[in-house]
Amino acid sequence: MKKLATLATAAALLASFSVAKEIKIGAVMPMSGPLAAYGQVTYEGIELANELQPTLKNGDTVKLVLVDNKGDKVETSTATTRLISADGVVGILGALTSSNTAAVIAVAEKKKIPVIASVATNDKLTAKREFANRVCFMDSFQGEVIANYAISQGYKTAAVISDQAQVYSLGLAKAFEKAFTKAGGKITKEVKVTSGDKDFKAVVAQVKSANPDFMFLPLYHPEASLIARQSKDIGLNKPMFSGDGVANQTMIDLGGDAIEGYMFTDFFDYSAPPTQASKDFIAAYEKKTGKKEMNSFTALGADTYNVMLAAMNKCADPTDSVCINKEIKNTKNFEGVSGVLNIDESGNASRSAVIKEFKNGKMVYKTTVNP
Repeated sequence: MKKLATLATAAALLASFSVAKEIKIGAVMPMSGPLAAYGQVTYEGIELANELQPTLKNGDTVKLVLVDNKGDKVETSTATTRLISADGVVGILGALTSSNTAAVIAVAEKKKIPVIASVATNDKLTAKREFANRVCFMDSFQGEVIANYAISQGYKTAAVISDQAQVYSLGLAKAFEKAFTKAGGKITKEVKVTSGDKDFKAVVAQVKSANPDFMFLPLYHPEASLIARQSKDIGLNKPMFSGDGVANQTMIDLGGDAIEGYMFTDFFDYSAPPTQASKDFIAAYEKKTGKKEMNSFTALGADTYNVMLAAMNKCADPTDSVCINKEIKNTKNFEGVSGVLNIDESGNASRSAVIKEFKNGKMVYKTTVNP
């Protein structure tokens, strides 16, 4: 009898392994091109999260399918279509910038495939989009954090330099201006630039003439670093503040000593881990890479994967994309690597922000701001 029971157990185990399958999650990231610095560190987090949790509770294996969109909208749409039609992914992580993430969502929405964005902060990104989600804060919150901090430092006037080619930049500029003027501040100069510009001499000269208390630059690192350098060249030594778009090592490499004291908002700092999941992931990251200084985009990349996985585990059929999307929006008090996450029915995350400063070639934590 005992032998029969043992055989039955073995048969059951064999059957469970035989039905276990491979399920694919797609990732659209700029692994090359001008935004590669963002894509590479974000995917680093996704990849490590997958290594730490490669299977679902039912034994199914989760495989990542990465496509390089080169930071281009057309490439992004093509990549998304390929992931859904050819690779059969049940969900997509990416694609960093708000413009490119919107392109992912536009394609995925028609196929009812859930998307989780790591750092796409534009407020309108999820509007009227059922399958759009994110683990980052929105520009309305980020803009308010920056505005309130500036006011607390006694800054009453600001110059704003935004990128007319990036919805992220325009949205963040608008959010900041609204919050700053509401708090009693005044915008004395607004200038628009375009991604890829190199010569900002006329721009910084205009700002110098306006003589604001500080400069707000809702830009990505290529343009922000050049403006910082060219400002220093003409003796424009005003405090500078950006959003999460400059939160990477490349900003330090490009900006050099011109960005000393430059402040910015971010989602996470490895020196102040907000959850046990943060501490555990930082330890795993250090073990794998030999580095403890983990980028916030890496933490957010891990969170997109972990939230997707948690949602899949709640579905009777972990390939049911509609169910996965529903469970993503039911994410409550989730202990993420980057902090505690709550995602609402619109797919937007409520979470904290941190303020940092470039100091002596490092990104130095200053404070945490809760929603």
